[in-house]
Amino acid sequence: MSTTVTTAAERGFPLDLRRLLHAREAGVLAALAVLFVLGTVLSPSFATADNLLSVGQQIAQIGIMAIGVTFVIVNGEIDLSVGSTYALSAICTGMAIAEGVPWVLAALLGVAVGALAGLLNGLAVVLLGVPSFIVTLGTLSVFRGVALLISDGSPISLSSSQEGVAEFGLLGQGRLFGVVPMQLVFFAVIAALGIVLLSRSRFGFNSYAVGGNPEAARLVGINVGRVKVGAFVLSGLTAGLAGVLGLSFLSYVQGVTGTGLELTVISAVIIGGAALFGGSGTIWGTVIGVAFIGLLQNILNIQGISSFWQTVVTGLVIVAAVAADTWQRRRKTRA
Repeated sequence: MSTTVTTAAERGFPLDLRRLLHAREAGVLAALAVLFVLGTVLSPSFATADNLLSVGQQIAQIGIMAIGVTFVIVNGEIDLSVGSTYALSAICTGMAIAEGVPWVLAALLGVAVGALAGLLNGLAVVLLGVPSFIVTLGTLSVFRGVALLISDGSPISLSSSQEGVAEFGLLGQGRLFGVVPMQLVFFAVIAALGIVLLSRSRFGFNSYAVGGNPEAARLVGINVGRVKVGAFVLSGLTAGLAGVLGLSFLSYVQGVTGTGLELTVISAVIIGGAALFGGSGTIWGTVIGVAFIGLLQNILNIQGISSFWQTVVTGLVIVAAVAADTWQRRRKTRA
């Protein structure tokens, strides 16, 4: 186990790309290509630059959160609280700006709140020995409740007349060189950092080892608890960043914002090839999974399909992805 993972960590980017052609992600990549062709056939406006950039902007927040959740799932854990963390970070940022705090400090506060939420999740899982599913199911309600309490259940709306709001809005509404949405730029940067961290760093190597076999990882000297806590901090941090960008884009947030968002995020990671039981998954695969969900929803929107049917279709895709993962694991076990 350790030899294979060490090779992956040492070779980095090229190995990730080669694995993409031979692993389960190859199937998702092929499905993405088929989906793109289907969208082009169904609607002439689908493959236009404006529409694709719009899709990129729409999936950016989901993608940023999915990068962090990938680390948690690779470690063999789950984080159901990212939607609530998203809302709590956005609420804290909005309240700070409304109180006159400089927007840069307010944005950093929102990201820090997300990281703190992730730290609490990680410590609860490691120190209390409670399964992450239970811990994050609980903090899903706790963080949501805190967001509602500190905002008194009232929405927070930022006005362009407030000092710093216009500049803050550029994070979510601006476009690089007047073309590429800034949210998509943030997603690309976070994805690139995630690729380096997961495929080229000791932390990434340790994450695969812990997710594959925690006891074996402990025996070779890896601090399993520290690695898991680090993964949860990353998940909370990326959720906090997404919350800040969401507030920047809409200039509006309320305590119930982001409800159900965790399901979409986890779905993107699983569709991208990460195993629910840990030990496998790549950032490349997660990016493909996020793009798949974005293009699928875009096609359904263009075709005027009801949002209710969109939920049904997304659910079926998730079931298919998990079924494929289970089938692949059974095949390997028999082999």
